[in-house]
Amino acid sequence: DNSCILAHGGGNGMYSAQFRKRYSPHVEVFDIEAARAHEARYAVPHALVAAAEYLPYCSALFDTLVSNEVIEHVADDRAAAAEIVRVLKPGGRAVIFAPNRWYPFETHGHYWQGEYHFGNTPLINYLPDALRNQLAPHVRAYTARSIRCLFEGTPTRVVTHQRIYGGYDNIIARLGGAGKVLRAVLQNIEGTPLDTFGLSHLLVIEKER
Repeated sequence: DNSCILAHGGGNGMYSAQFRKRYSPHVEVFDIEAARAHEARYAVPHALVAAAEYLPYCSALFDTLVSNEVIEHVADDRAAAAEIVRVLKPGGRAVIFAPNRWYPFETHGHYWQGEYHFGNTPLINYLPDALRNQLAPHVRAYTARSIRCLFEGTPTRVVTHQRIYGGYDNIIARLGGAGKVLRAVLQNIEGTPLDTFGLSHLLVIEKER
């Protein structure tokens, strides 16, 4: 396959290695953290250090872009969205995962009285923005409307958009079979109205030809 794939904020290159193995040898990856980009060079020799708002790639270069829980961390998510569209070829698609505002837990931890507390925190994302953003200023969570609004005014169309649940490997490690049952139940309600409370958005957009 000659398609060109970008691992958007691809961390240590774990996904990039699989993309090269399964789909195409033409894979690029960047990350904002130099240590991670350096590690990713084991998977993609020319992994770059870059910010999502200023991608160091030519316009209309990639057939596919995969962004897994990245856009919620950037300084300017609208600028990052515009860059995603810019580097896609006409007809190219971006696969974007981002946290769902209505998931019952904030999975990135929270701040309280200036101190960071790691782990899942219940119900923070249900608070009004003024309170929610004081407790979790380091990460965004999106409603269905707000994630799609990032691409309003760009030459794109939505191919698919749903909420999905996670793999819950940590829960399975603790609970065994009961954890597997829980995962199966949650994943089976994806695509139903109950996916409103899913862990992440799965948004696929296509750039107009």
